[in-house]
Order: sequence, then C-alpha cells, then structure tokens
Amino acid sequence: MNDRNKTRQVKVGNLVIGGDSPVVIQSMTTTHTRDVEATVDQIAQLAEAGCELVRVACPTEEDARALGRIKSRIKIPLVADIHFNHRFALIALDQGVDKLRLNPGNIGKKERTVEIVEKAKRNHVPIRIGVNGGSLEKDLMEKFGPTPEALVESAKRHVAILEELDFHDIIISLKASDVPTMVNAYRLASQTFDYPLHLGVTEAGTLLRGSVYNAIGVGALLMEGIGDTVRISLTAESVEEIKVAKMILEAVGLRKGVRVISCPSCGRAEVDVFKLADEVESRAMKLKDPLTISVLGCVVNGPGEAHESDFGITGGKDKGMIYIDGKQHRVVNESELVDELFKEIEKSKKEKQASS
Repeated sequence: MNDRNKTRQVKVGNLVIGGDSPVVIQSMTTTHTRDVEATVDQIAQLAEAGCELVRVACPTEEDARALGRIKSRIKIPLVADIHFNHRFALIALDQGVDKLRLNPGNIGKKERTVEIVEKAKRNHVPIRIGVNGGSLEKDLMEKFGPTPEALVESAKRHVAILEELDFHDIIISLKASDVPTMVNAYRLASQTFDYPLHLGVTEAGTLLRGSVYNAIGVGALLMEGIGDTVRISLTAESVEEIKVAKMILEAVGLRKGVRVISCPSCGRAEVDVFKLADEVESRAMKLKDPLTISVLGCVVNGPGEAHESDFGITGGKDKGMIYIDGKQHRVVNESELVDELFKEIEKSKKEKQASS
C-alpha cells in the first residue's frame, strides 16, 4: 500500500481528521433528529460498534434546535447536515455542533454565507463540502456530464467561496453511485486539494451490494493512500455501516481489529460452518483488542490455518478442536464449541492483564 497522502489537519471536536491521523469512521442516524431519545439511543449503539463521528439530518428548525440536547448526552463529535437553509446552520452552530455538512454555493445570498462562516470561525467548527453525483449544477452537467471532472469542478466552486472568506477548516467529499466515477473523482481531488477527503459511495445499495461497492471504491482509494475519513452508506441499519467500515480498514491494513478467518465449507465438512462462522463473527465484533480467530470445517485445512491465528476452532463429527496460538488445545462437544472458544479468549485476556 502507498503512503497516506498528506492532507492538512482539521479538528472536529476531540478528533483530528487528515495529516497522519488514523482514518476516522463515521455514520449517519436514521431517526428524526427532533426525537432526541431515539437519536441519542441510536448514536449510543453506533459509538458502541466503533463509530467515531456521527451526522444527523436537520431538515426542520425543530431538528436544529434539538442538537444541543443531543450533543450533551453523547460522547462522540456531532455533525449537523444542512441543506439550503442558512438559519438552520446558524442554529446548529449556536447549539454547539462540532462540524457542519454544508455546500456554501447552495445557501443563496453571499451575506448569508458570510454570517455562517464568521460564526463557524468563532466556534472553531469545520465545514464539509459534500458534492454528490446526483445533484450537480446544471451548467457542469451540460459541460462535463456526470463525470469526475464535474464533481471536482463543483467542489472547487464551493471551496473558492470559503477560501475567499479566509476559511480553511474544510473537508471534501465527492460521492457518486457509480464506483469508477467515484474512484476517479477522488483521485483527481487528491491532486487538486490539500484538504482532507471524506470517502464514500453514495446510494450504494443494500447490505450485500453496498458492502461490495464500498469495499471496491473506498478500499481501492485507501490502498492508494487517499482518504481521511469514511462513511459506508448502506440501505441497512446504521450499525452495519460501522461493521463494514472496520472490515475495510482492517483489510487494507489501516486498522488492527478482530479478524475472523473462515473457510467456505465443502463436502468434507462435518459441521455447519456457515452457522458456526456467523456465530463467531457476531460475538467477535464485540471484542475490543486486536485478534485473529479461525473457523474451519474439517481437519484438512484446520491445523494449517490455525497456525496463522491467535485462536481457532475446527469442527468435526459431534466434536470440535480449540486451537490457541496455532497449537491444539482441547477437544470439546460441538454444541459447546463457540462458548468454550470465547471462554478461552476471555481467560487469555485476564491473564495478560494480570501479567502487565
């Protein structure tokens, strides 16, 4: 993998995005923001899953005025998503948000943008410019069509408005639902701007399709050293976005997390590998420390794959083997295999804590 592109650093609450900082995982709530209880509950679930930055929609004044109550009850930075209405942006800033998602070219009169920018400066709140392939300016569509050049040209216009007002705490996204367009837009942007880039494939689709599209688009860019924060848009529960984001970052070597290696199963398997792997994956996602766990269906690949893992299990007929550090540890009943695996993981964690 290439070295990360060196972008300027932008502070968002207690986070730093850009420069040498780790790639930040973010998501967006699906609740009505004015429903404070539901929104706070969802943000808590996202944070527990590993979300580090959360965005909420503000289509009404009531939503914008709820931001302070939400902010006071959450532990991760809060981003207000504002479209067109400059008053909602001003309210959001008064409510103490950590970042605005706002395209200054869509606000209208220049004095409205000036008012927002001056308040954002005073409050040390950055602005993310979010260009979207589905809502490009008419003249750019006529000149370029829905191309990477059109996306970057649109971003340039919005950036120029902020730079003219001596505002530089900017993050940029250039999302498209077409993966090659999205990838090439970010490549072009990385050569055009030194601001941090927020990666994502917009309207990527359902859990399976959206995960594949994002893994290819976001993953390819991260492998090239492009990208400072990611939002994996999925037509699924928001927590699933966090799971997929973590897996993508682990796959490209930017994070160490809990990795579950599992075989695809075959006619040799004497255990339901699909069920076994799903159960291990589900429980492993709740672990915090970096770990590799292998789940294999037979004795052909089991011992070899287990050598690469901290812990492993191999299924057999009514029995299963638990491996620790690549070595056979003990045989247990198949029905107890997963429970006993996680007991061993917990035991190992306690032993390490006691010795440190």
